[in-house]
Amino acid sequence: MRIINREIVSGHIYSSDGRLLIARNTHPTAGVVYGDCWKIPGGGIEIGETKLETLVREVQEETGIDITSFKAELIDDSMTGEAEKTLRGTKERVFAKMKFFTYKVVLDKPYSQISVTLDPHEFNEYQWIELPELKSLKLSPPSIELFEKLGYL
Repeated sequence: MRIINREIVSGHIYSSDGRLLIARNTHPTAGVVYGDCWKIPGGGIEIGETKLETLVREVQEETGIDITSFKAELIDDSMTGEAEKTLRGTKERVFAKMKFFTYKVVLDKPYSQISVTLDPHEFNEYQWIELPELKSLKLSPPSIELFEKLGYL
């Protein structure tokens, strides 16, 4: 199996009333990294993109939320992870070694007023949760590590 190195940008997207957006893909053939685990939106940096451009693009693609006009604060850049992944274009199975850059973005509306449109290739279910609810969810390994580091778990 081929090994690839990826820089991944992800976003803790909060509603104005303090809820965190998380999502998962429960479809068994989706081929997403950490399938069936709750995680935050994000993805790999494309050639020529900055981390913030990646964050805006990935959140828009995966959730339909435009965060262009909101402040993005880097909250962690020390996380790494490894997982098998199916490349979308070629369907090749690879082993991905990932470095994560995680940002926090607070939107200007309560969660009940935010429209979410999921990319079915990435997610088929989402929730706006209060942070104590994280303890009861099946989270991806990097999410567990980061949420513990941030004191959420």
